[in-house]
Amino acid sequence: MEYKLDNKIAERKNKEIFKENGKSIKLFTEGYKKSDILNEALNQARVEENTDLYIPKLLEVKMINNRWALISEYIEGTTLEELMKKNPKKIDFYLEKFVDIQLTIHSKNVPLLNRLKDKFRRKLTNTSLIAPNTKYELLQRLEGMKDHTKLCHGDYTPSNVIITPSGKYYVMDWAHATIGNASADCARTFLTFSMRGEETLAKKYLELFSKKSKIPKSSIERWIPIVAATQMTKGIEEEQDFLQKWIDIVDYE
Repeated sequence: MEYKLDNKIAERKNKEIFKENGKSIKLFTEGYKKSDILNEALNQARVEENTDLYIPKLLEVKMINNRWALISEYIEGTTLEELMKKNPKKIDFYLEKFVDIQLTIHSKNVPLLNRLKDKFRRKLTNTSLIAPNTKYELLQRLEGMKDHTKLCHGDYTPSNVIITPSGKYYVMDWAHATIGNASADCARTFLTFSMRGEETLAKKYLELFSKKSKIPKSSIERWIPIVAATQMTKGIEEEQDFLQKWIDIVDYE
């Protein structure tokens, strides 16, 4: 099937998203690594096949104009991020829904996904962006973390949760999904809020997640320097100073 690609609905780093004939077409930039695209497709397929979570069905993986594309069913609705912005008085209500959905995700297990600790260990071992002494401390801390097998989204943000007109939720973008410790997944979301300058929301989220999951806040906080370091390995220039501050915490603990 040929696609016109004349209805762009979003644009992000390295990709554009189009809507066409009830489908969402995620079109990656030319030269984007084929292995990363196929891994994202595999993650999405495995979550779809092994859980009852509401996620878009993967329909195709193909080349369009020399660019790789992932084609999924289009989900009509509004992201939680948009709802939070439009209804600031209801932000606590939306935040609670956001955390409840994340806990539902963590209740699932998809055994064939990559293990979170293995992924983090590989990132930390191979990076040259982190000082050797700090890298050693982070790797030692990582090894001491408990091995869990919970489904972790890896990029769980309000922009990746869509609420349909009927009130049903869908979770998007499973590129970074792994199985591992839910505290690490929470730490990633906390850092995302913080990097966007939403410190108050980040703290509220952390408190609420800890309360609802019954995971001590201190257990989640021990993951933050590790998660910050793995994010730093991506080399996104505007994030480096912020992430370094969180990584430096490991030296004082």
